[in-house]
Amino acid sequence: MQRVTVTLPESLCQDLDQFVQDRQYDNRSEAMRDLLRLGLRGAQENTRENAQGEAMGVLSYVYDHHTRDLASRLMHHHHDHHALSITTSHVHLDHDTCLETAILRGPADALRAYADGVLSQRGVMHGNLFLIPVQTHASAHDHGHGAAHHEHLHVRDSF
Repeated sequence: MQRVTVTLPESLCQDLDQFVQDRQYDNRSEAMRDLLRLGLRGAQENTRENAQGEAMGVLSYVYDHHTRDLASRLMHHHHDHHALSITTSHVHLDHDTCLETAILRGPADALRAYADGVLSQRGVMHGNLFLIPVQTHASAHDHGHGAAHHEHLHVRDSF
């Protein structure tokens, strides 16, 4: 077995201790091993075959805007992937934290990679990517102005 040291903010450490107590673990290490297994399993399921196909995505995350260079790093990440972004919103939650939500569209694997680049930044505290599988269809519809060719998105059942 290897010893790994992890630095946690006080509030997260308190949450971990409460989790240990509620679930009656013998110690933090046992709880952390189970939480890591669960998190890694979920991450693997999200990246395997599900990485195929076009998708819409909603990326939401909370971050500490006082974290050194974080706002700049996030802005550069957004600009480097501008073709995936449809819109973003930014809300000030309190003096220190902000909530951002980005509506994304593109290949599911590219949206996951984009989200990983945001959520792995130091100072990002909470985050989640919700993916909606879609298909693009070119079609012609007559909306009273003659037939017009344009693309439509259709939601799929799954990837």
